[in-house]
Amino acid sequence: MKLFDISLFLKRFPIKRAKEELFQISNIKEADYEAFLNQKKSEIVNYHLKNNSFYRSKVKEDFVDWESLPIMKKEDYQIPLGKRLSAGFSEKNVYINKTSGSSGNPIRFAKDKFSHAITWAYHMERFGWYGIDFNSSLQARYYGIPLDIIENKTVRLKDFLAKRHRFSINDLSEKALDEMLTVYSTKPFDYINGYTSSIVLFAKYLKGKNIVLKAICPTLKVCIVTSEMLFEDDKILLEKHLGIPVVNEYGCSEAGVIAFTNPNGEWEIDSKTLFVEILDEEDREVPLGEEGRIIITSLHNKAHPFIRYDIGDYGALSEKSTFKKPILKKLAGRTNDFAILPSGKKAAGMTFYVITKKIMEESGNIKEFKVVQTKIDTFEINYVSVEELTAEKRTFITKTVEQFLETGLTFIFQRKEQLDRSESGKLKQFVSLVKS
Repeated sequence: MKLFDISLFLKRFPIKRAKEELFQISNIKEADYEAFLNQKKSEIVNYHLKNNSFYRSKVKEDFVDWESLPIMKKEDYQIPLGKRLSAGFSEKNVYINKTSGSSGNPIRFAKDKFSHAITWAYHMERFGWYGIDFNSSLQARYYGIPLDIIENKTVRLKDFLAKRHRFSINDLSEKALDEMLTVYSTKPFDYINGYTSSIVLFAKYLKGKNIVLKAICPTLKVCIVTSEMLFEDDKILLEKHLGIPVVNEYGCSEAGVIAFTNPNGEWEIDSKTLFVEILDEEDREVPLGEEGRIIITSLHNKAHPFIRYDIGDYGALSEKSTFKKPILKKLAGRTNDFAILPSGKKAAGMTFYVITKKIMEESGNIKEFKVVQTKIDTFEINYVSVEELTAEKRTFITKTVEQFLETGLTFIFQRKEQLDRSESGKLKQFVSLVKS
């Protein structure tokens, strides 16, 4: 029985029609794809200009060309949801969700039923590349879970319908990881899906035990990580100790999947339900291969406008990109993941993380860590480890980071039993508490 498809249908998400449209889009030839995108872009803009007073108020002049349209930011949506919906839509007949709030205040947003269905259809298509069927494949799930009783039960029901076994990522102690391994020996999981950091931590546990997970759970086919950065050395660790291919998913709640590793190892961007641009700080398109702000347009969402929407990430498109098959070459991090240094220099927060990660993991005893900028010249490095970092190692980390950035920085090392995660269970590797 196709429980997952049935659950979408019962909630009036037209999944069958969405799959049919997605199939038709897939059959458009490369030579005709730019024209298709231009048509969809024009359709969604004109629809919202006609039916959405909120978006109409943001477009200061007549819609002449695409570049004349405003770049929408999260702060533009900081008004009640009801005032942002298109004519004919209310909070009773749309799908409603909210952003995580990792880049500022969370926003509530809506998608019409068909738009939400085609997002799911695309998601199912991409997972299908690796032999995963949402209606029949059993998932080992590494996501957070709400503490609220009603929300908790709702999530548990969704897990049942979607054939998901949810592991707690709030407790990743040795005892909890032992119990997790036992579950893998008793359930025929088809795939692993969830937050990168939690799965990496489990892989480090497997490494310590000299175990390859597929030997314990031979039905496993693939691991799909999402929501947090996947570094190349972590991918190598995962593939070695899980014993299965690792796929990198990049997305956001507003749009769904933005990029997904295809079977050729390319980070392929969704060009069927989204239009993705890479712009510089002056809102001009950058050449392929160059880094800029990631701007998305939802091509099907008629309930709520996400047109030229700055999602707060930086990245670059591959030089091999085409209109039908854009490839994400690089994901550089979020706009708020930057540190302002005493000299006035602005540095990507992930620079601290990457440099420190390499040094700390060479010690062989670090499980995970997080960098927090508490003052303009002060950084806390909170870490979980088997043993305390030596004074020599702490000094080496400080000097190495200063070589890449600047001198005079203070690093405070704090060993912890467990790192703080967001309510959803995400581990944000770099956090700045210093206002720009």
